[in-house]
Amino acid sequence: MMIQMLSIHWNVSPEIFNLGPISIRWYGLMFALGFLAGYQIMSRMFKFEGSNTEWLEKLFIYTIVATIVGARLGHVFFYGWSYYSQHLLEIVLPVAKTDMGWKFVGYQGLASHGGALGIVVAIFFYSKYITRRSMLWTLDRLIIPTALVAAMIRTGNLMNSEIYGVATNLPWGFIFDRNHETLAKHPTQIYEALSYLTVFVTSLWLFFNRKELKDREGFFIGYGFIGIFLTRFFIEFVKENQETFEAGMLLNMGQILSIPFVLAGAYLIYRAFKNPIKIYPKK
Repeated sequence: MMIQMLSIHWNVSPEIFNLGPISIRWYGLMFALGFLAGYQIMSRMFKFEGSNTEWLEKLFIYTIVATIVGARLGHVFFYGWSYYSQHLLEIVLPVAKTDMGWKFVGYQGLASHGGALGIVVAIFFYSKYITRRSMLWTLDRLIIPTALVAAMIRTGNLMNSEIYGVATNLPWGFIFDRNHETLAKHPTQIYEALSYLTVFVTSLWLFFNRKELKDREGFFIGYGFIGIFLTRFFIEFVKENQETFEAGMLLNMGQILSIPFVLAGAYLIYRAFKNPIKIYPKK
């Protein structure tokens, strides 16, 4: 990486190293480290408020499965159904059919909105059968490390030289050499990562220093929805379209999908302060 003509030439390899036909990539590492860090953070949060730490292992499994499945299906149905409707096997298997036969290519596409919806569905069952507390109780805690995971995933996107912005003259514009770009582009991966990291840090501080907020069900998930998806909505204005069908749209798919989350976040915060504080017994 070098700085030239007030632009940053970005040519980092997405692969860390290879083990035969299997490659270890920065994106996968960021994804895994985010979940491991999230588990440790949740453990500290549960211990801080005296919640049952035995719930964590099951929550970890529910969240990982829901994130991967939801993000994959979100990409398939929100962005790529015209293709995947003709290649159904590629929805569930990380392969693609080429002139040389089937080839392992990894999953080509994950959508954060789908991941968020997947988590919400998973937490419905987790709350019903594991904690036997409201969904909002779990989501209020889970959204905090989730913001950190989102920031690390966007860092992985940067290492992949993908999901970046339109051309810019700003001095921090990135020229993505690996994609044969010649113009500096907005590093929207960094914009989003910093935004999500800000949501994570402020949420974590509020959880440990404003104890009454954790008993206002819906506050943290509402704050997270607004912090993550409202910034995503505005950053999309300087991001290149991810799919060709978005050309000519007033709002792209990422913005359209963000609006319900922002509205839900505003309602949840309103509800959190309108309703009385709810305190569960320690377990």
